Amino acid sequence: MSDIKRAWDKLTQEQKTIAKEELIYFFESERGEKIGVIAAEEILNFFLQSVGGKIYNKGLEDAKKALENRFEEMKYDLDDLIQD
Repeated sequence: MSDIKRAWDKLTQEQKTIAKEELIYFFESERGEKIGVIAAEEILNFFLQSVGGKIYNKGLEDAKKALENRFEEMKYDLDDLIQD
């Protein structure tokens, strides 16, 4: 079995369980619909497969930009330390 995780498999089992419980609660409180664990899991898997990778990649892009910005700031900080 491969150790490579698909984009939607990045959540731990505990995170998936919490997400399913939140989906069940959302459907009942906001829509007045009762869904079970299986339906919640199908909905979660659908969203993770359809947008999970995009959200993950966006997070990586944002982190990369933040690091690039900080690196630029550090270059200026180092320039300020140069003694004449």
